[in-house]
Amino acid sequence: MDRQSLERHSDSEWWIKPTGQMRVPGIIYAGEQLVEDMDEKVREQVSNVATLPGIQRASYAMPDAHWGYGFPIGGVAAFDPEQGGVISAGGVGFDISCGVRTLTTQLTADELEPQKEEMADALFRSVPAGVGSTGAIRLTEDEMDEMLRGGARWAVSHGYGKPEDLERIEETGCASGAKPSCVSDEAKKRQSREMGTLGSGNHYLEVQRVAEIFDSKSARVFGLRQNDIVVSIHCGSRGLGHQVGTDYLKRMVIEGYQPIPDRELACAPIHSELGQRYLGAMRAATNCALANRQIITHLVRSAFDGAMPKAKLALIYDVSHNTCKIERHVIDGASRELFVHRKGATRSWGPDHPELAPSLQEIGQPVLIGGTMGTESYILVGTGESERLAFSSACHGAGRSMSRTQATKRWQGRRVIEELRGRGVLIRTRSFRGVAEEAPGAYKDVNSVAEAAEQAKLARRVARLVPVICVKG
Repeated sequence: MDRQSLERHSDSEWWIKPTGQMRVPGIIYAGEQLVEDMDEKVREQVSNVATLPGIQRASYAMPDAHWGYGFPIGGVAAFDPEQGGVISAGGVGFDISCGVRTLTTQLTADELEPQKEEMADALFRSVPAGVGSTGAIRLTEDEMDEMLRGGARWAVSHGYGKPEDLERIEETGCASGAKPSCVSDEAKKRQSREMGTLGSGNHYLEVQRVAEIFDSKSARVFGLRQNDIVVSIHCGSRGLGHQVGTDYLKRMVIEGYQPIPDRELACAPIHSELGQRYLGAMRAATNCALANRQIITHLVRSAFDGAMPKAKLALIYDVSHNTCKIERHVIDGASRELFVHRKGATRSWGPDHPELAPSLQEIGQPVLIGGTMGTESYILVGTGESERLAFSSACHGAGRSMSRTQATKRWQGRRVIEELRGRGVLIRTRSFRGVAEEAPGAYKDVNSVAEAAEQAKLARRVARLVPVICVKG
């Protein structure tokens, strides 16, 4: 990105001054090198989002921002419905409520090492992964609607996981206001055999080692110790969420708010019939993702019970990064109800937030940043400053630095797997092409991304994780 087009406010804060139809500035949080490496399309998309009605404060981009559909991935924007604010399907994304959950195991890396191969095979057998992957669960129409209303709470009530898991999930595992009737039959059909599956793309199930602790107090609250083994699950709402996004984007293009600077920014007024139907469908898809990750957690626990029964898997947190949520934020000194879009961005509430679980009140919300199968991931914690800076938001991952097509031209999946094995990382996959698409070199430096988030005071680093086993689609 051309830095000459930006106004630098600090080492990690860059402004796009309002021009043309922009209602608010654009603000990018990133270090100098990350900004230089961003595509010009990021600046264009941040500016385009700033033209939408009802937008508050600014159109934001996180340190991992890259070109997306309409909104940049890593984009954050909040809209006031009382000022004509809109809801945008492109501002949520196709993989609705894609997110990460991380669990402690009470195992050390030394305890895992002798059984690492066995553990990798057990996880690969237990959790279906890959394009079109299906699981053992079959839902009737009524059961599908119950799941879409209940989310992770529905999953726990059906024996998938533990009630105490719910305290460590956003919205205690269930998005209120879900309307299964607003989800198309085609979306439900696509999901009927996909519960408890990872899918493909950048989704993964990863066993990780705690390589470094930055904040010992937060680490203790989260149950993290140096050299411990944790498990992270990254996936979303599978075929149902993608179909919901597709269905409503088509409608928003035809029936939604006009004019817009880019067709991909198709949106609808929040108070409109179309806006309300999309919100009902999106919340149902959110519950689908929460239920899906809850079921996968149950499958992971079962795999550990068989291979390493000493393990005790407890949830640190589950946070989504493709959502739109109703939240209260202070605008011009007054608390207002806003619809906060986070696309490839993570909520990062600081200490004492009233909606945090009691066990997290003193510390703040865990922020989970996924890396790649060959590089680090991070656990951070939200800050009080993040509310003022970006509606309590932070980055969600490393962020791609090249397209999947470019990656497959540069790397071969089999060779990537061999190289990672040489570094002590076991990969299990059904697609060598998928591994090539997700090669570590296709992503930005996650260390720089996490450092930039901390420098900008969006979130604070707690622990650095390195992969040991990775199941890919």
